[in-house]
Amino acid sequence: MGSVGPVTCGSGAESNVYFTKGLKMRSFKKAAKIGALVLVAALAVAQAFRIEKTNPPVQSDIRADASVKHILKRSCYDCHSNETVWPWYSNVAPVSWLIADDVNGGRKKVNFSEWGNYPGGTQKRKLEEIGEEVAEGNMPLPIYTIMHRNASLSQEERSHIKNWTQEAVAKLATNSTN
Repeated sequence: MGSVGPVTCGSGAESNVYFTKGLKMRSFKKAAKIGALVLVAALAVAQAFRIEKTNPPVQSDIRADASVKHILKRSCYDCHSNETVWPWYSNVAPVSWLIADDVNGGRKKVNFSEWGNYPGGTQKRKLEEIGEEVAEGNMPLPIYTIMHRNASLSQEERSHIKNWTQEAVAKLATNSTN
C-alpha cells in the first residue's frame, strides 16, 4: 500500500486559518483555566492572614441628643467608634483587609468612643469637619452605604447633623470663654 499525504479540508490557506484559530482558542482556554486556578489558590492562601477585629472599651462617648445619637450610631459608629459591628464578610480576605483599614483609619480621624479625651479645640475642629463632610455628602462613604443601605443619610438628616455640629461648636466656644 502506498502512503497517503496529509488530509486537508478546503484550500491550504483556508485550512491553516482554521487550524491557527483553533490553537489560539485552546491556548486561551488553557491560560484562563490556569489563571483561575492561580486566583483560587491565592484567595485560599490569603485566608491564612487574619485581621485583628478589635472593639476596645468605650472611654468617653460623645454626648448628643437622642435623634443625633441615633443617626451617628446607624451611619458612623462602625468606622468611627469602638463599637464596630463586624459583618460576616470581614472574615474573608482580601475584603477583610480593606474593612480593617477603613475602621482603623476612621477611628484615627474621629472616634466617638473617645470623644471626651479630645481637648476642646480638637473637639471643635472635629465637629466642624463632621458637619462639612456630612453636609457635602462625603460621609458616610458611598462604598459603605452600598453594603449598609440603612446607613445612607437623607438630606434632612444631613442638615440635622450640620445644625447639631454648629450648635455644639458654639456651645464649646461659650464654655471656653467662661
